[in-house]
Amino acid sequence: MDIHNTIEDRVLNVVHEIFDSIEKAGRPDKPCTCYQCRLDTACYVLNRLPPRYVISSRGVARSESETLEKQQEDADIVSLVYEGLNKIAKSMRPHFSHTPGDKTSPSIIKGPVYNIPTIIGRVFNGINFEPISNIDVMLLEDGSLATMIDPNWQNPYRLIPNTAGTFTFWPKPQKAYKVGEQKNFNFAIVIKAEGFESLQHFFSISVVSEELVQTSYSMQRTYKIPDLYVFPPGNDEDE
Repeated sequence: MDIHNTIEDRVLNVVHEIFDSIEKAGRPDKPCTCYQCRLDTACYVLNRLPPRYVISSRGVARSESETLEKQQEDADIVSLVYEGLNKIAKSMRPHFSHTPGDKTSPSIIKGPVYNIPTIIGRVFNGINFEPISNIDVMLLEDGSLATMIDPNWQNPYRLIPNTAGTFTFWPKPQKAYKVGEQKNFNFAIVIKAEGFESLQHFFSISVVSEELVQTSYSMQRTYKIPDLYVFPPGNDEDE
């Protein structure tokens, strides 16, 4: 058994119970109850609760036996779910259809597949070496905008001040014929920002096909790009 946070299960159960009851009530002014809004609400709650990790069946049994503490935690979870769903309803993600009653994750291809790792890099101003913000970074695959694993991962990626010039991409897994095949995927990071020379950074990632699609983010499945620098017109790295 892997390390498991039992609070995640309880939060997701409460989220689905509350959202399901909202759907059944059928009020015209009800908040969105789609899959993405449920996940966003669950994340809101989990970021405000301490985790409870177990690694064995004994740990699970002990967690379930702590009745009084569990009742208080459940009350806190319910309160946070209502707080979260109200906040999420006021700022729903723009890249989702928010289909009413949708409680399933976006469809994805079946294995065997090439699970392309997440791609992470940073962009700096080449003159003062400060992180760049308020510009778009694009990931191209074979010359076209690369498709992401789901709408939570945008392409182009908009750099904002609090991410310190860091961009992230997670390309969608691609179909393979069998497990164990190796294939190179050709990518390019493209940055076109007002006041700076255009930048293109080409690279390839070698991937071995697997039986199952990987849908959980992991730092062990990350491709790190060297720091990139953009320069105003008339300046370059050699000056």
